[in-house]
Amino acid sequence: MDKRILALFAALIATSIFGFNHTIAKELMPDVLSPNALLYCRVLGAAICFWVISLFFKNEKIDIKDFKLIIVCAFFGMSLNMITALNGLYNSTPINSAIITTLAPIFIFIISIFLLKEKITKIKYFGVFIGFIGTLTLILLNDKSIANAPNINLGNFYFFINSLSYAIYFVLVKPLTKKYSMITIMKWLFLFSIIINLPFGLLEFTDINWVEISGNSLIKISYVVFCTTFLVYLLNLYALKNLKASTVGMFIYLQPVIGILFAIHRGADKLTIADATSVILVFAGVYLVSKKSTQIT
Repeated sequence: MDKRILALFAALIATSIFGFNHTIAKELMPDVLSPNALLYCRVLGAAICFWVISLFFKNEKIDIKDFKLIIVCAFFGMSLNMITALNGLYNSTPINSAIITTLAPIFIFIISIFLLKEKITKIKYFGVFIGFIGTLTLILLNDKSIANAPNINLGNFYFFINSLSYAIYFVLVKPLTKKYSMITIMKWLFLFSIIINLPFGLLEFTDINWVEISGNSLIKISYVVFCTTFLVYLLNLYALKNLKASTVGMFIYLQPVIGILFAIHRGADKLTIADATSVILVFAGVYLVSKKSTQIT
């Protein structure tokens, strides 16, 4: 199968997993785990997964000069990004999380132009615009009931910072994908993330009483650690190796769509005209941006 098709499929699976995560992670906080404890579960679990997997691949030596970029990427992608996402979910709602994270492609789009000098076609500009309109439809025309959200405004601010930090990570990590394998990059990023997140999550992580956590909650924690962290980062990096950063970033627009469908499946929400309209616009935007043109490599 063509690498481009596989990369698009990887990006789709990754954003689907993360779309479900908005609700699953919210259900864990704060009754089962605090946001910072869940943060440390994520980075520690993912680091273990990547280092174990790396034993079955050829060992690559990292150039000393590249460790600075790796540390910066770990800060934005595995520290600031995760801290703000989880604390945003704790204070706000899963739907708000799914909606506001769609700002990331806009940030990726802008940063890619300035830092990576990407050539963006007019159809891609239009695709981003259509996707953004779909997101605005969700924000402006939906009136959702709010539950278990102690500070909506603070949570939404966290989501905004989350989107910006993820976009910065997404663009900065691109050069590393040209030099090293996905496994090599991720094992070092998550190793450094364990150290970077020590002040935020270690103490609360050590306070976790694993014996009292139910089997259902353990399954949810496993999903957040293995699927949302290990698999999503791996799949997104594979997509990033074979597609433009702006193209991969556009798949984030699917998250609110998946979040809405998942909520309907769980009986937690109803499909509105605004929801249906946003679904059409979001898919149209993703199609236009992912469509191959003569300027895409």
